[in-house]
Formats: sequence, C-alpha cells, structure tokens
Amino acid sequence: MANAASGMAVHDDCKLKFLELKAKRTYRFIVFKIEEKQKQVVVEKLGEPTQSYEDFTASLPADECRYAVYDFDFVTAENCQKSRIFFIAWSPDTSRVRSKMIYASSKDRFKRELDGIQVELQATDPTEMGLDVIRSRAN
Repeated sequence: MANAASGMAVHDDCKLKFLELKAKRTYRFIVFKIEEKQKQVVVEKLGEPTQSYEDFTASLPADECRYAVYDFDFVTAENCQKSRIFFIAWSPDTSRVRSKMIYASSKDRFKRELDGIQVELQATDPTEMGLDVIRSRAN
C-alpha cells in the first residue's frame, strides 16, 4: 500500500502548462489532480493571469487532495516588483486516507518534473495557505 503511487505518470500537459506559466506567464495558477484509475497526474484547471488568489483557493475542492502551482506577484520592501512560483500540496483533513497517501507519496516525483518551483507549501486547511502565509513565505 505504501508504494501504491510509485508508478504514477505525469501527463506531458502538466509540464507544458507549467513552462507556459513560468516563461510566458500565460496562467496565474494551475491545479493538478491525480487520476487514480489511469495512474497519472493531469491538469484540472488553469487560472487566467487576471484571476486573484481568492479565485485560486476557491478552485481547490474542500475535501479532495490536489497539487497546485501559483505565480505570486509582490512588491519588496525596496519597492521592487517580484514574483515567486509556489507549489502547494493541498491535502485537506476531510479527504480520503488513500488519496492522502497517494498524493503524499507522489509529490516529490511530480515536483521534480516542474523545474522552477521556488517555494513549497503543505496545507491541510485554508488557513495554512492564506494570503498572509504566502506573503511571508515569498520574501
């Protein structure tokens, strides 16, 4: 059971969309889900550049695990415009135990496929990935 997800594939689309977010800033965020039957990670939702952090958090299901990438723009104390690419492992307390295990055991392998992640966050409820948390981790 522990290695139930060791054979998890990553759909090419995941990498392509991530590259577009990173290089061209085509998207504000990407939500990924694991298709357990196909044993692969796929893109579930793409956020437009104009969408807010609230739009992003609203797109995560309340009781299912997901991986997500968010491109966070901020201004430093020196008034410089910067951005950080966050990888968020969303694993709500209310999700299925099997699902949590699969997401946990596949996370590092999936993250390695996405070259350019700058900050990683684990969240089991929305407060653990609030905008204040994102801001404090971005600097």
